[in-house]
Amino acid sequence: MLNAGRLWAGGAATAVVAGLIAIAGVLFGRGIFDVEVLAPKGEGVWGDASTGWYALGAGAAALLATGLVQLLILTTPRPMRFFGWVIALATAVAMLAPFVTDGDRGSRFYTAGLNLVLGVAIGTLVAGVAKSALRPAIPAPAPYR
Repeated sequence: MLNAGRLWAGGAATAVVAGLIAIAGVLFGRGIFDVEVLAPKGEGVWGDASTGWYALGAGAAALLATGLVQLLILTTPRPMRFFGWVIALATAVAMLAPFVTDGDRGSRFYTAGLNLVLGVAIGTLVAGVAKSALRPAIPAPAPYR
């Protein structure tokens, strides 16, 4: 039996963590390594609106993952196995996406690494929340003989 309130509370917390990872990753990349992450550094270390959109996108990805795991729990056998595969493949796609841009090599590799960190964080946190939100079904009492 699924405790949906607990699942979505954990999903919301995961969204906050993912957004903060994105912001910290952008600040770290731009401030320490002087690489462009999603947007040129011309606007300063904080960047421009792309930094906010990246953080919002990370949070939205966490909420999407929460919705996906709930759907899988309610409809599929072995839902956590399917969830793991979907998250792994989505993370791989997110890591490959920077390599179809015209950015320099350092920016592409850094952004791919940041996307890997986000994928691992979202996948592990949502999977953990989902497992804690699953309550074992209470077996029916045995009939008296």
